[in-house]
Amino acid sequence: MVMKNIAFFAASLTLCLCSSASAQELQAEAINNAPLASIPPERPSEASPRPEPAIIHLQVLLDRAGSSPGVIDGYYGENVTKAVAGFEAMQGLPIDGKLDPKVTERLSGDKPVIEPYVISEDDAKGLVDSIPEDYAKQAEMEHLGYTSVAERLSERFHMDIDLLKALNPGSAFAVGETVSVAVPGVAKEGAVKRIEARKRTGQVLAFAEDGSLLAVYPATIGSEEAPSPAGTHKVKGVARMPVYVYNPKVNFQQGNNSEVLELPKGPNGPVGSVWIDLTEPTYGIHGTPEPSLIDKAGSHGCVRLTNWDAEELAAMVKPGVTVAFTD
Repeated sequence: MVMKNIAFFAASLTLCLCSSASAQELQAEAINNAPLASIPPERPSEASPRPEPAIIHLQVLLDRAGSSPGVIDGYYGENVTKAVAGFEAMQGLPIDGKLDPKVTERLSGDKPVIEPYVISEDDAKGLVDSIPEDYAKQAEMEHLGYTSVAERLSERFHMDIDLLKALNPGSAFAVGETVSVAVPGVAKEGAVKRIEARKRTGQVLAFAEDGSLLAVYPATIGSEEAPSPAGTHKVKGVARMPVYVYNPKVNFQQGNNSEVLELPKGPNGPVGSVWIDLTEPTYGIHGTPEPSLIDKAGSHGCVRLTNWDAEELAAMVKPGVTVAFTD
């Protein structure tokens, strides 16, 4: 969390040094009115130094359509391109990940993508001071909960916490305060028959009984040091807010921990808020305490999604659903 705070301070300083016109860019009205047509079809070679209103608008619309961009952060990153490609597949359009007029036309909507939200007392309940990196120290805690109201809201509204803070400069995120938040889509519903975990593209695709594509998610699928399993497996079951049992002889080496540890439940636990157990022992599809790192940092062989994407998928699967790992 210290690194997140440092990153936010740097981002805040950058914003302060910009012109007043640039500072206006992250106001709710500017984001809601930002035209998708202003976004180039392909990602620029150089990344923008700050969140872009039109990209925030696009990310929310993709989220609503069922093709998740991961965290809504306002940057034209690889996960945005993958979400566009996922949306094209869902719509039966040629799949190239380019934001052409046919895509923007089908993504258009009248509902604002940023709206006000009043922070409730429940938003401030069950917080913890911090989450230590050492699993042995985590095992001593009662709950691996959110460390702030801002962190809880960022996950509820599928946002990067830095973007949430940039949208609400000076906010204390106190109970009763009104803040601006993204308005993502309601959770997709349906019965998933088959899941594909595509290692090369870093995506999880969920298909219905009739073969139609229900949802697409950006994913971290293993790593070079700990690759994900090959072949086809099945969903064994689902555990929500799971306790995580760490065994260095079975899992991986974390710090200097050499003993089996039982880590408490919570969204900031190693596997996040949900675990979809697979028939391949020790492997699963799960959430994460660091949603901004999805498909940007490797996993220990499992399939990692944002907490909200993992929760959505978990609600649509049952034991026996096939999970195919492809290259």
